[in-house]
Amino acid sequence: MNRRTPWHSTVLNRIPGGRDGRRMLVVSIIDKTGTGLWAGCTVLYLTYVSGLGLGQVGLLMTISGGVGIAGAPLAGRLADRFPLVRVIVGAQLMRAAALLALLSTDNFLLLTLYSALGALPDRAGSVLIKLYAARLAGPDRVRYQAIQRTTVNIGWSIGGLGAAAALATGSTHAYALLLVGNVLSYLVIAVLTLRCAEPPAPSRIAAASETAGDRTAATPITPWRDRTFLAYTATDAALFLDDTILQVAIPLWIVHATAAPVGLAPLLLVLNTVLVVIFQVPLARFGATAEAARRLLVPLAALFVVGTLALAASAAGGRALAITALVVAVIALTFAEIVHATSSWELSVALAPAEAQGAYLGAHGLAQSTQRFAGPLLVTGVMTAGALAWPLLGLGLVAAGAAQHRLIRDRIGKPSLSVAPVTVSEH
Repeated sequence: MNRRTPWHSTVLNRIPGGRDGRRMLVVSIIDKTGTGLWAGCTVLYLTYVSGLGLGQVGLLMTISGGVGIAGAPLAGRLADRFPLVRVIVGAQLMRAAALLALLSTDNFLLLTLYSALGALPDRAGSVLIKLYAARLAGPDRVRYQAIQRTTVNIGWSIGGLGAAAALATGSTHAYALLLVGNVLSYLVIAVLTLRCAEPPAPSRIAAASETAGDRTAATPITPWRDRTFLAYTATDAALFLDDTILQVAIPLWIVHATAAPVGLAPLLLVLNTVLVVIFQVPLARFGATAEAARRLLVPLAALFVVGTLALAASAAGGRALAITALVVAVIALTFAEIVHATSSWELSVALAPAEAQGAYLGAHGLAQSTQRFAGPLLVTGVMTAGALAWPLLGLGLVAAGAAQHRLIRDRIGKPSLSVAPVTVSEH
């Protein structure tokens, strides 16, 4: 008699990358649970525990954010030269050490130094996980990244709820406990990551291919001389702006420009998280190839237009109109976030030569890091200009998407350099 495969085994078998892929997903959810514990109270810790003033906190965050921009390209370079698993573990331990060091001092300069040192591996983390997914899951990398992003959102939610419960006690000791909780999460994931197998490096596959005579054309070995890739990265930095609009602009816009209740802000963030968890994996199939990912730039432009028009409309009337328009804006911008994430994952890998995949993905990591650093300044400028500035920003994002669509047209028509040109047997 045939026995049916348990449903949980069926689900696990659908995750690309096998056992190591599943382990890295566990690493991601623990990582973001710990980060969720700490991220929401970082500024509060610096204010109430370390005793910094508002200007000092702002300067510290600006400096650490600026230093963190270098984390992505630095990690990509290291990943091309050293075993990827060890680089990931090193970044995790560095994050733990830098965060734990905050407990040792109230000195502004030292707190800034430790925060900046922690920002380097923090910004490198997403690049290293993307690189691991690309090497481990191969052509299924987009689906794996979609699943990984879903687990990230679940982890953020769990950590955020834990932080809210701890802070509800009203004790300043809760801030230190949340910090230590995040440090412990880094130590746990470092141990788990060491149990993951090192994926085959594309550079070795490319070298084998060249030996066999399969490669006839030389490709750039550094992204800094690849004008097409640098231009692609610049346009992608603009398209990552949905993150700042959702996380920074909308809460401030609710308070300063609309008749919507302040309590709507956290509910809209919950809506964003729920939509990402539900739709990220199903929609990933529409960006499974480079050409398909390029086509996603068209609906992405439409979503940006709808989202920014809705934000403008939210300031044009009373409470009911404001709430309705803000919900529409968040839905449109969340789907823009989902679509862009899917497109960006595939295109950034497909445009990267195998010999320098880590360096290229590290350079591409500058897009998101730069947006996180400059995005808040840009959106606050838009809000200061008034409601009509939102559609203008939307048109700017459409222009960035159109430029990217045309820019990579000829590049992705060539065989993808990110897919192994020879077969590697599993073992």
